Amino acid sequence: MRLVGPSGEQVGIVPLAKALELAQEYDLDLVEVAANARPPVCKLMDYGKFKYESAMKAREARKNQAHTVIKEMKLRPKIDPHDYDTKKGHVVRFLKQGDKVKITIMFRGREQSRPELGYRLLQRLAEDVADLGFVESNPKQDGRNMIMVLGPHKKKTEAMAEARQAQEARKAEARANPGKSQNAADADSVQAAEEPAEA
Repeated sequence: MRLVGPSGEQVGIVPLAKALELAQEYDLDLVEVAANARPPVCKLMDYGKFKYESAMKAREARKNQAHTVIKEMKLRPKIDPHDYDTKKGHVVRFLKQGDKVKITIMFRGREQSRPELGYRLLQRLAEDVADLGFVESNPKQDGRNMIMVLGPHKKKTEAMAEARQAQEARKAEARANPGKSQNAADADSVQAAEEPAEA
């Protein structure tokens, strides 16, 4: 078998008994890394430590992995302006978080004969959030509903990284001002800005 040393150096082709003897000498495990190679390749390593490091790498990769989520927002064609602003706020929040948003306009009764109302509402919403997202799927009628999908300009991983940085900045601010709440710190900064500069 071809043997690789503990720090990655090539030992060469050695018999199994010699490889086991070297493993005992170094107090390490003899691990087969390429069974299908001719001759098979084995490495001297601490197998427990290797498994632990592999698990930690896998966990880190999972932590940085982003799951694409499609959030849904339902509207009616005759929506009140304040309700529209509230729903738009939710769409903005979802896009800032890096999620896709599926907007559904639900038609009832005679509203079904006026699909242009829903189309105009979807176009207005798309224009209002154009700086955060783009129209991934144009409005289309689906039975009694009209559906449009908005995609974020930012990737989910970028949004997660920004949120993490903002959270760390808030924690650092809290450590810098112990015993002072965030609201009190904001009030102090507003008060300092309002005080006139002395000549």
